[in-house]
Amino acid sequence: MGKRPGCVWCGIDAGKGHHWAAVVDETGATLWSKKIDNDESAILAALGEILDLADEVHWAVDISGTSSALLLALLAAHGQQAVYVPGRTVNRMSGAYRGEAKTDARDAYVIAEATRQRRDFATIDVPAQLAADLALLTAHRSDLVADRVRMINRLRDVLTGVFPALERAFDYSAHKGALVLLTGYQTPAAIRRRGRARLTAWLANRSVRGADDVAATALEAARAQQTALPGEDVAAQIVADLATQILALDERLKRIDKRIRDTFRGHPQAEIIESLPGMGPILGAEFVVAAGDLTAYADAGHLASAAGLVPVPRDSGRRTGNLHRPKRYSRRLRRVFYLSAQTSIIREGPNRDFYLRKRGEGCKHVQAVIALARRRADVLWALLRDGRLFTPAPPVTQAP
Repeated sequence: MGKRPGCVWCGIDAGKGHHWAAVVDETGATLWSKKIDNDESAILAALGEILDLADEVHWAVDISGTSSALLLALLAAHGQQAVYVPGRTVNRMSGAYRGEAKTDARDAYVIAEATRQRRDFATIDVPAQLAADLALLTAHRSDLVADRVRMINRLRDVLTGVFPALERAFDYSAHKGALVLLTGYQTPAAIRRRGRARLTAWLANRSVRGADDVAATALEAARAQQTALPGEDVAAQIVADLATQILALDERLKRIDKRIRDTFRGHPQAEIIESLPGMGPILGAEFVVAAGDLTAYADAGHLASAAGLVPVPRDSGRRTGNLHRPKRYSRRLRRVFYLSAQTSIIREGPNRDFYLRKRGEGCKHVQAVIALARRRADVLWALLRDGRLFTPAPPVTQAP
């Protein structure tokens, strides 16, 4: 029998129904390669076999989402920690090995080999209960928002086909009264028959603000179109159904926003995060989910780099000083900093002053917002490090 190796590397190509794990030694030779069902008993059995191969096992996966949640939780329960190898890295490293085949076993081997040769992959931490709750809630909210955008677009498309004047009259993404109107009246003839007074009363009974203005606008659009278009009756039913669904979805979004807010404010650093202008509870919750454990960032630059706010050089020969946006960064974290920066410039204060200064230097709007987002990453990291709230004026430092 051969000597038991002191250290091996295990690469796991994760999937929904099953995973494939490959273990290599320090020479790159494959010691173990098997398919593992995404089931607790199967994962535990494979975990035991792999841990028996060597004194120390380095784990790596190519997916850190829901597909590998059970796997990562079981690894953490047994005192094992995994790193994340991006799919882009796996794809590019596959070209360095013989053959063009694409199989789960080959991908698992490449993941293991990449981990053996590199030591700079990010560690995956199993989130605490609060962070896990926020991850699920914010992901569900994103799905609901996407559904709402899709339904609004569909409603406007159908309404344009039968009543284009009314489609142009309101911003249905932000006007609740207009959606309430569409649940009852969708055609020019129906609105004209109802009349302004009775339509206003109908809207007021459904708690629509500015009911008279909504009724007047709708009636003006109805008088501008005297022709009934083909498919009007069927389209009216579809528009009414979509408007009802959007209003119901808005209520669901209100409930989940409240739940996210209540859950987020149970985080020990929630008050500090919310103190930064433009960072409300929703973006704050997304920041907690996207950033993870803040101790993983050695300084503010690492946090900004993770958000894709630090340009990387692209130099070659005599061409120097060329900078471009990085390709490997957290899109979600970048979105949090960008949206919060854009919100912060609405009101007077240091954020707006910085933005206006950048615009005065010749930066375009997006460039100025990104520059502000980079600065805010430094500020937020310092606030969390020091455990203090944001103040418009810099704190007074005591002389040593």
